[in-house]
Formats: sequence, structure tokens, C-alpha cells
Amino acid sequence: MVLGLSLHALTLIHVIISLIAIVAGLIVMFGLLGSKPMPALTAIFLLTTILTSATGFLFPFNELLPSHIIGIISLVLLVIACIALYGMKLAGVWRPVYIVTAMISLYFNVFVLVIQSFLKVPALAALAPAVPPAPPSGPVFAVVQGIVLMFFVVLTIGAWRRFRPMAFA
Repeated sequence: MVLGLSLHALTLIHVIISLIAIVAGLIVMFGLLGSKPMPALTAIFLLTTILTSATGFLFPFNELLPSHIIGIISLVLLVIACIALYGMKLAGVWRPVYIVTAMISLYFNVFVLVIQSFLKVPALAALAPAVPPAPPSGPVFAVVQGIVLMFFVVLTIGAWRRFRPMAFA
């Protein structure tokens, strides 16, 4: 039990929050490419991404794992993104700071989604077997993660170049 929830319930809540964060984040990312700020959806993206990282620390663990390090880095990046967006109103250098920190946080969520997909979806697990607690490995897994990384690099650069908000409320 964690916070009065069974481990299964906590996992379900964590996964739902993560999926909401990813969907909202992808929509926000494409909004940035079109220079559309989308303040409400951006708030949902940032909040659910923060909750995703925070709830990840509620699962029992005995040692610091790579997932914890990703969660810590993501939370630091999200604090910076929130300062850039809400505190500094994307003025000057804070516009690209927001874009990069928010998109890296989104990438981390998608990175973990790919890992979990290869662990939990039988067809994918057959392509890249894992020996727990190690993550999936092999050429198929590496190619998929490489494609995801390139997708985010290209779209983050595109957002950096194109996102010019008139004002972000």
C-alpha cells in the first residue's frame, strides 16, 4: 500500500497520468511548431508531466535506478520550464529555454513509454527481449529509440525556430 492505494491502483494512476501527459505534450509540441501557445493544454501537459515524475518515486525501491535519475532530471527541467513560461513569460532567452526543457521532459516520458511497451506488449517483447531488471535491448529496440530521439530533436529545433508567441497568458 502506498498513500492508501494498492500497488496495482498506483500503477494504473501513474500510467493514466503519463499517457495524458504524453498526448497533451505532443499536441503542445505541434502547437509550438505552428506558433500556437495553447495555455490550458500547456498547463495540463506540465502538471501531468510533473505528476508522472513525482508518482514514479512512490513505487517501492531499494536503490537508485536509471528511472529515478530520469525522474529527477525531468523534474528539474520542468521547474525551469515553468519558471521560463509562467515566471519569465518567455521573454528573451526564456522562450528557447522553455521549448528545450519542456520538450526534453516530453521526450523522457516517450522514452519510458517505449521501454514499457517493449516490456509489456508481447509482440514487441519478442523483438527485443529483456532480462529483468535490465531494460529491453537489441537492434530493434535501439532503432526505435533512435527514431524517437531524432523525431524529438528535429521537432524541438523546429519549435525553437518557429514558436514566436505574441503573448502567453
